[in-house]
Amino acid sequence: MKNITESFGTLYPPVKALVWYRKNYTGTENYIEAYDIGNDGCMRNAHPLSAQESTLLAMALDASEELKTSYLKPKGLIPDNVLYINPGHNGFVIWQTSAQSKNLYFAEALTIPSGKAALPPLLWKATRDELYIFALDSDLKPNENGELFKAPFFNIYSDGRVCMGTVKIQIDPSCCLEEFITSWEKYFFNSYFSHLIGDNPVKGNIVQLWQSLVDQKKNFPPNVLTKTKRTIKTLLS
Repeated sequence: MKNITESFGTLYPPVKALVWYRKNYTGTENYIEAYDIGNDGCMRNAHPLSAQESTLLAMALDASEELKTSYLKPKGLIPDNVLYINPGHNGFVIWQTSAQSKNLYFAEALTIPSGKAALPPLLWKATRDELYIFALDSDLKPNENGELFKAPFFNIYSDGRVCMGTVKIQIDPSCCLEEFITSWEKYFFNSYFSHLIGDNPVKGNIVQLWQSLVDQKKNFPPNVLTKTKRTIKTLLS
C-alpha cells in the first residue's frame, strides 16, 4: 500500500507529567506534583503544580470536552449519502457512494496498469482505525435489509475489512463528519492494490476484470458481483 501518512495528522510530543498524591484513599487532602518532560522523553524538574500550569490544564480539559462533542458532527445538514452515525466511543459512520470513475493504483506484480476505472456503487463503514467496504447493486439509498455484495477489489478480507498495509491511519479525534468521510476515501483510493486476501471476490478473473476497465470508457459490469451473507442491518453494531 502507498504510504500517505505525511498528508494526515499532527504530532503531539509530551511536555508535562502530573503525579497526584492523597493523604489516604478516602481523604480529601491532595497534592499534585508536576514534572517537565525533556526531548529525550525523561521526566525532570519535579515541583508543585503552579497556578499557571493549573490554568493550562483546565484549558486543555475544556478543549478535550469540545473535541468529544465535535467528533463526527456534521458542518450543516447530514449529507444525503450518510446512512448511519454512531458518535460514541470509537464511533463509526456508514455511508454510500454512487457508481463513479476513480484513479486506482495497482502493484506492478498484478500486471494491471494504474489509471482511471469505473466502480460500482459502494457501501462504507469506518471507525477511526478500521475500514470496511462492500458493493451495492444500485445507486438508490438502501434499507436495513439491503443485500451487500463483496467489494470487487484486492486487499480486502472476507468480512469486508480493508487491509491498509503499511499505511498509518491517523483520523483526528476532533474531525467533523465530512472530514472523516473524505479522509477515509483518500486513504483508500490513494493506496496501492497488491494482492487477494482469501477467495476471489468477483465472478471470473479479477485481474482480467480490472485490465478491461482501466482507462476504458465503460461502466462497471454489475453481473460480476457476488453476494455476501450480510445486510446493512448487520453492520449497525
